[in-house]
Amino acid sequence: MAGRKKSSDALPVLTNNKARHKFFLGDKSTAGICLCGTEVKSIRSGNAQISESFAKFVKDELFLFNANIAEYDYGNENNHPTTRPRKLLLKKRELERIQKEIEAAGKSLVPTRIFFQGALIKCELAIGSGKNQRDKRQDLKKRTADREVQQAMKNSLKK
Repeated sequence: MAGRKKSSDALPVLTNNKARHKFFLGDKSTAGICLCGTEVKSIRSGNAQISESFAKFVKDELFLFNANIAEYDYGNENNHPTTRPRKLLLKKRELERIQKEIEAAGKSLVPTRIFFQGALIKCELAIGSGKNQRDKRQDLKKRTADREVQQAMKNSLKK
């Protein structure tokens, strides 16, 4: 008998909501993550946070820093540390392209979400340049104006 596939709806998707607020996001790429068993179980239960995390090159390898994956509740004394650097897996050509773009323009590599692709856990990375306070205020004004227009259109359709 063939086993049933797990629905992807039950698996959590961790998003970095602060990334859109702090950065202008550009090119996106998907990378695999080197994790230990208790980290995978903890992510499956939704106990992870990437809002303050960032990716950085260390000796031509890409690592994810400050990603907080909580200890697995049913783990033993060999549980993982919560904020250890985790290696990101990309092809060499893609790593070189990203490294050149970051070094040339002085941009940052920001993780935007962690998701499941089948049984594998992937991290979506975006190349971002930082926003200043003025840009953040303009985005907020634009968002509130759009919301007011949507509400006005909704109310006019009800009448």
